[in-house]
This record gives sequence, structure tokens and C-alpha cells, in this order.
Amino acid sequence: MSPAPAYDVVVAGGGPAGCAAALALVRAGRTVLLADAGTGPPKAGEALVSVARLLLADLGIERSVLGTGHLPCHGNLSAWGSAELHGVDSLHDPYGHGWHLDRALFDRRLRAAARAAGTDLAERTTVRRPARQPDGTWRLALRDRARGDEERTVRCRWVVDATGRGAAIAVRAGARRRTGDRLTALHLTLDPAPQHTADGRSLVESDQDGWWYTALLPSRHRLVAYFTDPDLPVAGGRGAERFRDRLLATRHVSDRARPHGIGHLPPPRRAAAHTAHLDRVHGDGWTAAGDAAAAFDPLSSQGILTALYTGLSAGRAVDARLRGDRTALAGYAAQVATARRAYRHDHRVVHAQETRWPDRPFWARRQQSLKAPIHPNTPHTKGETSP
Repeated sequence: MSPAPAYDVVVAGGGPAGCAAALALVRAGRTVLLADAGTGPPKAGEALVSVARLLLADLGIERSVLGTGHLPCHGNLSAWGSAELHGVDSLHDPYGHGWHLDRALFDRRLRAAARAAGTDLAERTTVRRPARQPDGTWRLALRDRARGDEERTVRCRWVVDATGRGAAIAVRAGARRRTGDRLTALHLTLDPAPQHTADGRSLVESDQDGWWYTALLPSRHRLVAYFTDPDLPVAGGRGAERFRDRLLATRHVSDRARPHGIGHLPPPRRAAAHTAHLDRVHGDGWTAAGDAAAAFDPLSSQGILTALYTGLSAGRAVDARLRGDRTALAGYAAQVATARRAYRHDHRVVHAQETRWPDRPFWARRQQSLKAPIHPNTPHTKGETSP
């Protein structure tokens, strides 16, 4: 006879989606292990939209996570569709202001909240070799980098894949990754300006081969990022001079970057920023959440919000499934599909507004995508199959 599972659920991935799933599950009375690999480059300069406070309040962690350490975002500026700058002020937002996050602090507080709620937290730990057992449970190897890559084995009834765009567990289980574009970010963090600035707004500015984003960070450093396609000449290599020349050619971003010093810049770092999703977000004993389920273009500013939403929803659906509700995961898949359709609609509306460079490859590709129909993604309503 197989030993009883040590956990009801193992959540792989300690970012916003994984933490939200763990919190939802442990508060439903489930035994949960949250494994945070802690690998990959550090995230910087991410924004959280104001409505996210509702999800954090649902999780009971709004105050603990959004306390000191983050910079309020009081609005957004954009030069999109024309060279003129237009603004949207948070004074008109019913949920108040958003935030420029200290992302490392934000994630640490999320994991601390999950642990305080009763989750077993394994930091610097990677879930490896997930194996489905004949009795319907999982056997997982956990590699602990803090202990010299020491491995131990645990068993569970369900796995939540919150491993990010790679969707390591879902793909291993047979799901397929679908990408909608090839958007890549080239980004730098500039030193604090000698004189303090109180500008808490983000700024987006399009150019002929992509678009720029800049915002102050809570540390008073400034993030500058350029989003383009990796096959275009502007994205070739990682040359600091090419990035700096392109930055200086902007009308508005360069004005905000100059006080931080752009005379000598290091090569920009790269990060994936493409739209992607899984062809199914759940299967035999697993469910995907966050970027593993659906990853959006950063222009939407929906990344962390979607991660929290899908994590919370996935956690609730898995709990319901473990209680015997065989329609719960189909309902979750429908929620993800609805979020994707809304994103695609808004993505098209925004890109249709930029018509100044119709013959440039970056914009021609986006305009071409506007002609493709948005197919409904209606999930099945029975069993463990997905859309």
C-alpha cells in the first residue's frame, strides 16, 4: 500500500500566482507545500494596478503586502498614436492609485503571508521529476539549493504549476505552449537622480520599431525599458551605445532619463515579454496559474493582477475538485479564457491607435494581427479535460 500523501497540494512557484493559490488552498483547510525556486534574473520596475487591492483584500493580505516600501503610482502618461503626451490621472480611478513595486519585497511579503497562514514554505527549492502514481497521487523530487542541491521526495494529491512562462510541470504533463508574438524587453536601471523628483507616474512612448517604458522605482532608481521584436536590427546584440542612441532619440523618455545620468550605460538586459498561453490549463492532477497559464504583453499592465487572479481562482477550483466537484476546473478554464479574450480585445484596440509607421515590421505585424478573428475558447464541462 502506498503511503498517505504528505500534502493535499504542492504549489510549484513562489511568485504572486503561486502565493495566491497557496493562500486560497490553506485557508480552505488544505495542507500545502509552496516551493519557490528563486531562480532567474531579479524582476524590477513592475507596476501593480489599483484594482489589485481587491484581490489582495480577498486574500486578507492587502495591508501586510502593500505597506511601506512601494512607490504610489498616481497616473500614466503616453505618447502613443502621436508625439504629444497625454495623461490619465488616478484621481479618477475608483480604486485609488496603483503602485510601482519593489518587486522583491512584494514577493517576499506574499510568501511570508502564505507561511503565516499555514503553508509549508520551501525557499530556493525546485520541483523536479513529477511522477503520477497508480493510486492517483504525485511523487515529486524537491531540490534544495540552500543545502547543496540536496533532494527529498514528497507526495501529494494535486500540483499547481505556477512556474512562469516555461510552465515546466504542465508542459511535462503534455500541455502545449502557444505564443502570440515575439516581444522582447531590453531594460536598464539608472542611478538615482542627484535632485529628488516626486514624479510618480509611468510613461509609455512608441517609436518606429517598438515602444518605451520608464518609471521611478521605490529606490529612486529609474527603470528604462524598450520593447521590440528580437529579429529587428534594433534588438540585435546588447550594445550599450545602440540602446543609448535609441533612448536619446525619444522625445519624452529621454527627458526623464537624463537627470539619472546616461553618459555611460552598461549593456541592457533582456527579458521575455511575449503573449503566450497553454492550450489547456488543467489536466490529470495538475492546474496551471499565472504566466504558466497565460502571459500578457506588459503594455497591458495586467501581469501581476492576472497572476493574483488566476492563482486565487486556481486555488479555489482545486479545493472544489478535491471535494468532488468535477466541474470546478472547467469553470476555472472558462475564467482564464474570458481573461484572455478581454486582453486580446484591449490589446487590439490599443495597437490600432498607433498608425504612424504602417510599413515598419514591428507595427505591420501588429496591424496584421488585428485582421485575425478572436475565436471563442469555450471549455468542456465534464471530466478532467480542458479547452
